[in-house]
Amino acid sequence: MEEQERGEVTQALTDLAAGDRSAVNRAFPGIYRELRSLAGSMFPAREGDHTLQPTALVHEAFVRIANQSQPVWNDRRHFFDVAAMAMRQLLTDYARRSSAAKRGGQWRKVTLRGITTPSLDQRIDVLSLEEALSALEKLDPRQGRVVQLRFLAGLSIEETAEVLGVSARTVKLDWQMAKAWLSKRMDEFEAS
Repeated sequence: MEEQERGEVTQALTDLAAGDRSAVNRAFPGIYRELRSLAGSMFPAREGDHTLQPTALVHEAFVRIANQSQPVWNDRRHFFDVAAMAMRQLLTDYARRSSAAKRGGQWRKVTLRGITTPSLDQRIDVLSLEEALSALEKLDPRQGRVVQLRFLAGLSIEETAEVLGVSARTVKLDWQMAKAWLSKRMDEFEAS
């Protein structure tokens, strides 16, 4: 995204947060590509019965965020953090509904291409990932936020450090530790 477009998106998000509902139309086109890219990275090569698509995920997340009576973001990066959380919640809800519809059958699997730890490159259970990430957030809230910002919001090390108010080195260490912890936890889920 070009610097000028970033500035326009930031201004539209600021206007939206201030209550200017017309800003939705200005903000959406500028951030759609980034959100679509994030959503696309959350999906595996789709199986024939897979009905939730990245485009639907982006639209649903954006509608959920934009329709809040009191927007909860401070700036562009914070918006993408909120969007990542919304997509995480939507994916988890979708997996739960899908699982309930199958009466406890096979969980919906996704590929976590954004995390490069070898055991997390495999297809995994979305609900197991949600459970592991929730456990990590209880154990170390900052590491949980690093995973959310890096993996789900797609922020760089530097952007994540800025959002969290810590050094890039701290984010790198948290990211490494979180990936290792999640990998071990996911391996435990696979074994059980």
